[in-house]
Amino acid sequence: MSTTTPVLITDEIDLLQSLVDLDAHPRIIELGCGAAQLSRNLLNRFPACEVTGLEVDERQHAKNLLKPQQGLHFLQAGAQAIPFADGQFDLALMLKSLHHVPMDLLDQALHEVRRVLRPQGLLYVSEPVFAGPLNEVMRLFHDEELVRAAALRAVQAAVASGHWEQVSETHFEMPVYYRDFADFEQRMIGVTFVTHSLDASTLAAVRARFEPNMGADGAHFVRPMRVNLLRKL
Repeated sequence: MSTTTPVLITDEIDLLQSLVDLDAHPRIIELGCGAAQLSRNLLNRFPACEVTGLEVDERQHAKNLLKPQQGLHFLQAGAQAIPFADGQFDLALMLKSLHHVPMDLLDQALHEVRRVLRPQGLLYVSEPVFAGPLNEVMRLFHDEELVRAAALRAVQAAVASGHWEQVSETHFEMPVYYRDFADFEQRMIGVTFVTHSLDASTLAAVRARFEPNMGADGAHFVRPMRVNLLRKL
């Protein structure tokens, strides 16, 4: 199934639930989990599930450990070297994280994901599409065109290899809101997993491109997204 007309999704768990029977896929691994907000919310709605979150950034991993939750476990590791035996999980989640894997390790990462999934296990890859007004702001200091394209090629190559079946490709849009430029700067420039040292002229250019999107209550954007759901063969 391929859905190319984007729909507006405010909670990605709704989309995930529509594509995956979570009751039948309770053992979940999230790769590049960040703060694992989706996994935390998922466990609130599906408490019978168990999620293991892998994060490479040591600062974010340390923060995760300070917020324990029933059914949620954390390890500091990357998708290219998953510290689990074969066939341990029913479902793997990669939420805006595949393009953060080094390009020369993308194929290895997808091989590792396949290894730790049970037969017929599922991989849910949610990636931002390189388009839209927010993207035009971001690309001034963090241009991800090449890495996002490489991530998509890696998914397509994995399917072409015959080791995966693509169950569906779904396009959707997700609203993104910032109170003001200071909020944007804190959340998007001051992140821990990558260092953005912007000089004064670059910061001014980013602000100039951001400000026209401001309204009376802040800046509202829509981020175009794509989900590829793969099944291990």
